[in-house]
Amino acid sequence: MGPAIAFPVVTPDVWLLYAVAAVVAFLALWAGWTLTRLRRLEVRAARAWTVLDTQLQRRAALAAELAREHADAVGEARAARLATAARDARAVPAGDRELAENALGRELRDLPPGLPVALLADLDGTATRIGLARRFYNDAVRDTHLLRTRRLTGLLRLHASRPLPRFFDIEDDLREASSATGAGRARP
Repeated sequence: MGPAIAFPVVTPDVWLLYAVAAVVAFLALWAGWTLTRLRRLEVRAARAWTVLDTQLQRRAALAAELAREHADAVGEARAARLATAARDARAVPAGDRELAENALGRELRDLPPGLPVALLADLDGTATRIGLARRFYNDAVRDTHLLRTRRLTGLLRLHASRPLPRFFDIEDDLREASSATGAGRARP
């Protein structure tokens, strides 16, 4: 037989060192995973905001067209209010975007009969897309808030220098649109 191999004696101090190294490695892996998830959530929220903003701008453009092209059918006073609300929604005058969008939504809610069916269908479709886009955006914001407000995320100050995204809450008719399309009903 050959020479015997001597194994080093593992003392409690060495085991403690191994345990600390394992905890540090776990924290590093978790922090990397969390940072990746936070970046993905940031991108998801930005994309959802872009879609939401596009649909809001589209609704404002349709409202401005309605006020401009169909002022007789809408009524002069309502057409003026509609044009003002559409202008305010496109470029919020030093205020809250949600307030401007709610004002435009209230003006569009009860339109008189006799308007072109294609324009009303376009407004209805845009309202549905706004509701869905708002839901996707707010879901991304909620997920970001949940991840950023965890104790360990706060303790390690992951993404601490970046502002938390804000929820976007406006009055929309998503419940009515989802029940009309069957999306709100339970499946058999």
